[in-house]
Amino acid sequence: MSGEKEKTSAPSSSPYVEFCKGVNGLDKVILRESRGSSAEVYLYGAHVTSWKNDHGEELLFLSSKAVFKPPKAIRGGIPICFPQFGGLGTLDQHGFARNRLWSIDDDPPPFPTNTLSKAFVDLILKTSEEDSKNWPHSFEYRLRIALGPGGDLMLTSRIRNTNSEGKPFSFTFAYHTYFSVSDISEVRVEGLETLDYLDNLQNKERFTEQGDALTFESEVDKIYLSTPTKIAIIDHEKKRTFVVRKDGLPDAVVWNPWDKKAKAMADFGDDEYKYMLCVEAAAIEKPITLKPGEEWKGRLELSAVPSSYCSGQLDPQRVLLGS
Repeated sequence: MSGEKEKTSAPSSSPYVEFCKGVNGLDKVILRESRGSSAEVYLYGAHVTSWKNDHGEELLFLSSKAVFKPPKAIRGGIPICFPQFGGLGTLDQHGFARNRLWSIDDDPPPFPTNTLSKAFVDLILKTSEEDSKNWPHSFEYRLRIALGPGGDLMLTSRIRNTNSEGKPFSFTFAYHTYFSVSDISEVRVEGLETLDYLDNLQNKERFTEQGDALTFESEVDKIYLSTPTKIAIIDHEKKRTFVVRKDGLPDAVVWNPWDKKAKAMADFGDDEYKYMLCVEAAAIEKPITLKPGEEWKGRLELSAVPSSYCSGQLDPQRVLLGS
């Protein structure tokens, strides 16, 4: 195309951002912060597969049986569900963004965000002929994945309607985050109490959450509605609290397949359900609609903080209501 520069070489690496090959020769980006935290992102699916704190501890769950072979989505990490969450539409499960090869975005539009981070990468996905057969809309999806100086992981999605013929489009969305936990029976989730949810195990029937906090003793697959911007996942055994902060994403999915479903998934170990929990920032109940030229922004920020919650010293409300 005229006016476009030809890319002649791979992007250059820096101490904060390294471009290299991952499993099966797939292109991957490693983000590193000076204190030692890191994240790994595959261009296949714009998929974050690893997020480690400054002690080198893995904070995301990745199945030991994950398949790094297109067109299969990678099991674990942070898959991107776009333009469809789950089976809520005519596309394959969770849409196509997690099954596509994304490009490095060398020239992203100005980014009004925290500029402290030097460890970041900008990725872009555009309409392809193949996808427009099943989803006949023109879009540009820009994603910035950044690692903050304190080790926080930030994902910012900007999706623009680039249709030239005046057609709006709608989509549902989720950051399908798999957290690594010591033992699912030792975990509690705070911030979703008393909220309404749709239960995917009961034909999306609507219920209201009872009790103080979510704990887990069987399969769960719920879409919580009108959720707060902050959710805490407290892992008693590891004395660690994950804090999920989100913007532009009103819903939250909580999922664990438990034993029967785990055994039925070829790319998931039989016992691995014990060591993971998905808490997903999402926009599902009310699809996002964009007119031509309009842009939507959805942001996720993950942090892991030490918690002495088991000894009763940490007030979970401070985690939820504090900065």
